[in-house]
Amino acid sequence: MSVVIDTIVWDLGGVLVDWNPLYVYHEAYFENLADRNYFFQHICTPDWNEQQDAGYSLQQATEEKLAAFPDPKWQQPIRDFYGRWIEMLRGPLPETVALFRALKQSQQFKFYALTNWSAENFHIALSRFDFLHWFDGRLVSGEEGTRKPFPEFYQLLFSRYQVNPSSAVFIDDNLRNVKAGEALGLQGIHFQSATQLHEELKLLGISGH
Repeated sequence: MSVVIDTIVWDLGGVLVDWNPLYVYHEAYFENLADRNYFFQHICTPDWNEQQDAGYSLQQATEEKLAAFPDPKWQQPIRDFYGRWIEMLRGPLPETVALFRALKQSQQFKFYALTNWSAENFHIALSRFDFLHWFDGRLVSGEEGTRKPFPEFYQLLFSRYQVNPSSAVFIDDNLRNVKAGEALGLQGIHFQSATQLHEELKLLGISGH
């Protein structure tokens, strides 16, 4: 007997919200592509940013990074990572939001957000995007002091909102996070596009009709 899905858990950035550092660090920002690659691979790395997602101070993180890379060529790029963060937040991903709206209007599911996001700037997204208020509950890593892919973040979702992982689907654009959720019993979907998501949801018997 197949399990009926009654809960949909969403990642935000890269799924419902278009956030990308390349909107600031575009091709003309650095003198060459090698500098940009070095910056993201060795200075303001994804792992470093996720420390702030889990609650570390943006200002403290920036000051420490400036001290670690005193070469003047890196000083402004480091300052810009959080100083121009709002420019990285481009807008909603409309096709995915439309799918979310249809699912919400069907009144068949509970919806939760499970996001790696700094508590210091999440309010900006909340004020900008109405659909962030459609959820039945949300967990923001920076407010909880932990993040994906750590099991305790998912387990906090389960306990706080009485989510049964076996009857929930989890959507994330980071395969690492999807696999972590699957290890805890969630049905995972690795988000790549709204069309692909729609098709995978249909295979699970989920539609907005």
